[in-house]
Amino acid sequence: MDVLRAPDERFANLPGYSFEPHYTEVSDGEGGELRLHHVEQGPSSGEVVLCLHGQPTWSYLYRKMIPVFAQAGYRTIAPDFVGFGRSDKPTRTEDYTYARHVEWMRQWLQTNQLNDITLVCQDWGGLIGLRLVATLPEHFSRVVIANTGLPEGSGFLTSFDIRLAPKMHRVYSSLPVPASLSEVFAKIQNPGEVPPFFFWRKFVAQSPNFRPQDFVEMASSSELSADVLAAYEAPFPDERFLAGARRFPSLVPITPDEPEATSNRMAWNVLQTFDKPFLTAFSDGDIGSAGMEREFQERVPGAKKQAHITIRDAGHFLQEDAGERFAEEIVNFMRTN
Repeated sequence: MDVLRAPDERFANLPGYSFEPHYTEVSDGEGGELRLHHVEQGPSSGEVVLCLHGQPTWSYLYRKMIPVFAQAGYRTIAPDFVGFGRSDKPTRTEDYTYARHVEWMRQWLQTNQLNDITLVCQDWGGLIGLRLVATLPEHFSRVVIANTGLPEGSGFLTSFDIRLAPKMHRVYSSLPVPASLSEVFAKIQNPGEVPPFFFWRKFVAQSPNFRPQDFVEMASSSELSADVLAAYEAPFPDERFLAGARRFPSLVPITPDEPEATSNRMAWNVLQTFDKPFLTAFSDGDIGSAGMEREFQERVPGAKKQAHITIRDAGHFLQEDAGERFAEEIVNFMRTN
């Protein structure tokens, strides 16, 4: 596996992010090793708060929340997925699979001997994190999800008829690559017959105009400074480093016949028995995930009696738009559960 590592100087003097790096080696699945990065704050004896980012961000996304958790007495850990942040970056998109991401993070979690975990996850942090909960439920004591889901491959079909799957793939394959991120957002805001997610998937995978910092800027409700946007660009010195960020949307199961759709259905079987405290905290300004929280509220036993919250005046990246407020809500949830 050909692997790149962003130079340390790319991460120097980032605004609000002065945390010391920590590294863990995991098997890459091909006889080699990958180095995963994480930051850690708070007392080593405290309960663990595990913060998982999504695409195309990294642990920098949690910089406003980490001090709140640490000051409340929690051992707060925010890793970077393989392909993101200060973690190693395989250069081929084919090196990245959904199953591999879950396995890499399972190894990382068990190598670091993390237990009594409160999971905080958003975007792909949920797609991977909830699979970890299903695989290692004994390691988790609470779950908080935000603007995320666990797709079973049927969300883009008009029914569960698996015979519609080839049609969905043909529709996706026939789409032109959107010319700009603005065009993608226009499709999201004014959806037609084709699922808007298909345009985002196509743009990220193939457009020469894809830049992670542009998406963070457009999907946040707050105005981000040039320094902050540069921090989201820092892990990606050039196109060679972007394989993981480009790959994530293409790994979302869009039809029930995909292998990871089956794996996610199996994960749902476990989540439907998960009776530990489970909170949904979605933002009011994220069109893409609107309404997805209801499935968790209805299907996960631990969510039944919780006072689920909506983070107001925040976009997809609610950690960026309302990080301190979001963290305080989680601390309250942990103290009352």
